[in-house]
Amino acid sequence: MADSKKRNYFRSVAGYFTGMLVCFIVLFYASGTSQAKDEWPRVAVSRDGTPISYEAYGTGEPTLVFVHGWSCDARYWRAQVPYFSKKHRVVVLDLAGHGHSGSKRSKYTMKAFGEDVQAVTEATNSRNVILIGHSMGGSVIAEAARLMPDIVKGIIGVDTLENIEYPLTREELDQLLSQLKGDFQAGSREFIKQMIASDMDPLMREWILADVSSAPPAVALGAMEEMMSQYITGDAAKIFEEIRIPVVVVNGDLWPIDYEANRRHMFSFEAIVLEKADHFLMMDRAEKFNQALEKALEMILQKKSE
Repeated sequence: MADSKKRNYFRSVAGYFTGMLVCFIVLFYASGTSQAKDEWPRVAVSRDGTPISYEAYGTGEPTLVFVHGWSCDARYWRAQVPYFSKKHRVVVLDLAGHGHSGSKRSKYTMKAFGEDVQAVTEATNSRNVILIGHSMGGSVIAEAARLMPDIVKGIIGVDTLENIEYPLTREELDQLLSQLKGDFQAGSREFIKQMIASDMDPLMREWILADVSSAPPAVALGAMEEMMSQYITGDAAKIFEEIRIPVVVVNGDLWPIDYEANRRHMFSFEAIVLEKADHFLMMDRAEKFNQALEKALEMILQKKSE
């Protein structure tokens, strides 16, 4: 082959591979940018104008929206995000007054928290959703489900909803609130300490106690009163009479579950109880909890298909 033909040949080959390399780099960075962007926190606006911080990961239906508990935030689901985002769109959020969300709300009601969940769900364009709520989050997702009857297919409580007919009196609630109001930091630590297993990792234990007790007292006390007042008025049970979707809980064994009381009001109710698991089982017993939550999802989907 003549020298000039050789040069042209190698130039064309080099050009081809250079072009392929450029395309590969463009696609690689485009893909990487898209993935990174998906993992950046975002903000939705709740009905009253409060900015609500949330994050979304993965793809696949149904979308799983995780709602944290009293004085917690989205970080409490850190062991669930990588596990469930392999098969599902996973959304975690900070309710108003918690984490990175706005805190100018005058009353922290369960309905307003439900509107926070609704705002995030709509912002993610999710149309097939299962709501998962820890502790106070159980009351919140019930409100959110009532707001989105065509979108929410089922709800899963996490160490919550043991007895939606719990006979709480005003005097008992006032006593609880007084213990927290005197010295919120000390009172909230003592309150949460009773819900943590003695064999929990000491570093995790101290992190939870320090984190919860550093919550804004006005937000925490307001949310506690609003949540527990629903048991005095009976609204904690009544709301489930409007939500005709399956309910499953994944609970520890700290408190007994009143199946009959719950089933008097719920479309359906089932429970998975993890032995020797405490209130923060999604953190302290993450592996077993994830397996149980996966089973709870299957139970919800099976019930919906019947």
